[in-house]
Amino acid sequence: MKEKDNYKIEISSRTIIFTVFFLLLLKFLWMIQDVLFSIFIAFIIMSALKPYVSFLEKSKLPRFLSALIVYLLFLTFFFSVLFIALPPLVIESTLLFKALPSVMQRIAPNAMTLLNLDSVFQYLPNIANQFFDIVGGIFSNAVFLISTLFFSFYFLLEENVFRKIISRFFSEEKGRMALIVFDKAEKRLNGWFWGEMTLMTVVGLFTFIGLNLVGIRYPLALAVLAGLLEAVPNLGPTLSSIPAILLGFAVSPFLGFAAMALYFIIQQLENNLIVPVVMKKAVGLNPIITLLALLIGGKIGGVLGILLAIPITLVLETAIMEIINAPKAAENLR
Repeated sequence: MKEKDNYKIEISSRTIIFTVFFLLLLKFLWMIQDVLFSIFIAFIIMSALKPYVSFLEKSKLPRFLSALIVYLLFLTFFFSVLFIALPPLVIESTLLFKALPSVMQRIAPNAMTLLNLDSVFQYLPNIANQFFDIVGGIFSNAVFLISTLFFSFYFLLEENVFRKIISRFFSEEKGRMALIVFDKAEKRLNGWFWGEMTLMTVVGLFTFIGLNLVGIRYPLALAVLAGLLEAVPNLGPTLSSIPAILLGFAVSPFLGFAAMALYFIIQQLENNLIVPVVMKKAVGLNPIITLLALLIGGKIGGVLGILLAIPITLVLETAIMEIINAPKAAENLR
C-alpha cells in the first residue's frame, strides 16, 4: 500500500503580520468613518465647483481669489436656502407626522386594529423630531462642519494636492493610472452633484405646484420630502408618494386618486425625460448595483451612508473599470 501523502500548509510570518495590520487598518478606518465622510463630501464639493474656479482663473484672476469668490457664492446660496426653508419645513413636517395616525384611522380602521399600528404611530412625532435633531446635529457638529468646509476649500485652492499625494505613494506607472481614475471620478462626481441638485429641485417644484393645485395639505413638507428622496434612486420616488396619497384618501377617494395620478405623472416625466437628460451620463449604474450600494451604505453609515452610497459607488466603479481596461489600453499602444 502506498503511504498517504501528508500535505502541510505553512503560513509565513510575513503573511500573518500583513493580515494583522490589514485588520487593524480596517478597524482604524471604521473608527474614523466620520472623518472619511467629511473628506469625501469635501471632494464632491471640490469636483462640483472646480470648473467655475478654472473659468475665473482663465479670466486672469488669481487662483486664490477665484476659489474664494466661487466658494463664498456657493456657501451664501446654500445657507440662505437652508435658513429660509428649514423653519416652515420643520413646523409643517411635525404637523404631518402628528396627523398620520388619524389619517390611517379614517382610511382603514380595521387595519389599525389588526396590525396594532397604534403603538407605531404614537412614536411618529418623536421620530420626526429625532430626524430633524439628527439633521440639525450634522450642522451643529462644529468639528464635522468646519472640517468639511476647510477640506473642500483647501482642495479647491490647491489644484494639484491629489496629484502630489499620488506621485508620493505610487510608482510612475500606477501613479499614472491613479491620476486617470482621479480625473474620471472627478468629472463623474461633478455631473452627479449638479444632476442631483437639478433633479431634486425640478421634482420638488413640480410636486409643490401639483399638490397645491390638487389641494393636498402640507405641500411644502411633501415637496421637500419628494426632492430629498430623489437622492435615493428607485425607492425614493415611491416612498415619497405614500404620505400624500394617504392624506388624499383621508379627505375623499377622488383626492386620493388625484394625488396618486400626480405622483405617477411626475415619476413618468422624471424617468422618461428628466433622468435620461440630466443623470444618465453622470451615473449610468445598474439598478441592482444601486440597490446594493444603498443597503450597504445604510448599514455602514446610516442616513449619511445612504446619501453618499451612489457617489462612492461611482468612484469605485471608475477605479475597477480602469483597472480592467488598463491591459487592453496598454496593448493598443504597442
